[in-house]
Amino acid sequence: MGKRKTPGINGSSSADIAFMLLIFFLITTSMDTDKGLARRLPPPIQGETPPVDIKKRNIMVVLINTNNQILCNGEYVELSQLKERVKEFIENPYNAEDKPERVEEDIPYFGKMMVTKNHVISLMNDRGTEYQAYINVQNELAKAYTELRNDVSQKKFNKPFFELPEDQQQAVIKVYPQKISEAEPKNYGGK
Repeated sequence: MGKRKTPGINGSSSADIAFMLLIFFLITTSMDTDKGLARRLPPPIQGETPPVDIKKRNIMVVLINTNNQILCNGEYVELSQLKERVKEFIENPYNAEDKPERVEEDIPYFGKMMVTKNHVISLMNDRGTEYQAYINVQNELAKAYTELRNDVSQKKFNKPFFELPEDQQQAVIKVYPQKISEAEPKNYGGK
């Protein structure tokens, strides 16, 4: 009895199969789009812009230097202290002269109240700043706004900010508008 030859597998279509599998996985794989920073850029300003005159008391400069140290208005602070400093600056509960001026606003659901709507937090970093240090500072700034908004939401509506309907959220945002200005990195101290 002679040996029977087994027919070989035709390999000419394997490239087609691999290509179809690749397309299948690309189409069916879901992309996680929730990663990244929740920052909405302002719309481009049309025409010439007049110079903006911001009073010194309304600006808090947060600088992350090349050693990843945080300076808050020229004073070294730990990351753990930053959020409370920022909250106090935004709120200015005692109407301090060195913190943002409070102006009267008529806000839906709240009526007339004093808010620091002209405050600006200027976030700057050195070119040598580590990315993680920059993200950590951004997170603390975002937490400051979140906590202030949650506090006022609980007091007024007995709910956290994210559970409020859109119109009530917009009212709370008018009480604590997020004003973070991010400057282009500079070489403040080379590494």
